[in-house]
Amino acid sequence: MTTALVTRPAEDAATLTEALAARGIGVFLEPMLAIAVHAAAPLDLAGVQGFLATSANGVRALAAACPERALPLWAVGDATARAARHLGFSRVESAHGDAAALTALVAQQADPAAGSLLHAAGTVVAGDISTALTAQGFRVRREILYEARAITALSPALCVALNRQEIELALFFSPRTAATFVTLAKAAGLEEGCAAVTAHALSPAVAERLQALPWRAVVTAAQPTQEALLAGLERVQHSWTRGKP
Repeated sequence: MTTALVTRPAEDAATLTEALAARGIGVFLEPMLAIAVHAAAPLDLAGVQGFLATSANGVRALAAACPERALPLWAVGDATARAARHLGFSRVESAHGDAAALTALVAQQADPAAGSLLHAAGTVVAGDISTALTAQGFRVRREILYEARAITALSPALCVALNRQEIELALFFSPRTAATFVTLAKAAGLEEGCAAVTAHALSPAVAERLQALPWRAVVTAAQPTQEALLAGLERVQHSWTRGKP
């Protein structure tokens, strides 16, 4: 059985694991980040017209800090939107992409005069959505609701699996998780093990962070969605079946 390394935080990995299992792919789960939700008093929503969510972790932290579910919530992508709907947010729109796509969606659907936008954020933010929306007349209030803490070493089990070439695929969903893996893999001397692995990146920014390792190949998703990443994975599998490099 083909085995894929999944580097997503455990909270985000369930649907991906299910999708891989449906394709007959085993999973080695090794989160590069651990999510710590900040304990906070209920959020003040005076003057807020809606929420911005740039990750499923942000949605979960927002739900823990705020009982409000009726305000509009604009999500960066489909996975974040699904998490919001699952947690009871009733007016969810997905940008189906990245921070630029979210900025464009909000500018199209929201009114700068209707109130501020509350961004449910972590301590590290990918993409400067606040600056982009402020330039279009919006007021963005960034609330730090969680922290994604990078791990400091790869597990012994993963090191053994890579050295034995028991992992054929590796999936990366953010520049930070990719950079964390590269740093730790090089520190553990796993370059040879990675040379047998095809890395799949959610976006060009993620792929760029992976270049410091000698992967068998780096495949970038056609769009920054889990579905597009899995489609790229299927194409690679089909090429293996046909005996192509």
